[in-house]
Amino acid sequence: MSIANPITVLNGALQLHQVEGGFKTSIDAVLLAAACPARAGQHILDLGCGVGSAGLCVLTRINDTHLTGLDIQTDHIGAAHQNAGLNKFSERSVFKCTDIRDFHEEGFDHVICNPPYEEAGEHLISPSAKNATARGHLDKDITIEDWVKCAFNNVKSGGSFTIIHKAAKTQAIIRALGKSFGATEIIPLWPKAGKEAKRVIIRTIKHRKSPSRLHAGLVLHNEDGTYTDAANAILRNKEALL
Repeated sequence: MSIANPITVLNGALQLHQVEGGFKTSIDAVLLAAACPARAGQHILDLGCGVGSAGLCVLTRINDTHLTGLDIQTDHIGAAHQNAGLNKFSERSVFKCTDIRDFHEEGFDHVICNPPYEEAGEHLISPSAKNATARGHLDKDITIEDWVKCAFNNVKSGGSFTIIHKAAKTQAIIRALGKSFGATEIIPLWPKAGKEAKRVIIRTIKHRKSPSRLHAGLVLHNEDGTYTDAANAILRNKEALL
């Protein structure tokens, strides 16, 4: 199911087995976890959790947090369970193989989401079925609205929903949030200074009516391709994002 040697993130603090032919953990998961405003004692729901990367990053960053992860691919859920055990998080986490449209377990403090970035019919499909499922929607019946609806149905009033996505999808995400969320924060992720953002993190609060905020964002790389000090503080030193 998974490769023999796990990769490590957060400066080696977290080990993660991957699924052969599946989508590989990227810095997106680490940045998403860093943007989740969880505190000790709170419960996080990770939608489309894959092998558990983002949710387990939250558990690594914040003691006494708990995680429920959902994914539609059985082998990814198996790897997520394996990763929880490898990092001694089994008692703080549970992973379920389910379609997010079928899940309803209201009362989570926070929801995080790193969904497939491409809509059905708008991208070239990977020859690997596992990778294709993680990278883009294959079913035209599921859209970004379904991910937002699942977050709304399962997070408590006043709880947060944090999503990372392509910057080009910002308008669609804001439109999907509607009037159900507020105090929305938009955090651009710049590949280099002066370059157009390719990713964006959007963080919002259920039933909050406060105005939106556009942050200065995070520059990820220096001109020589190395990570900036601000990015390294998050990726290696487990610091929070804003």
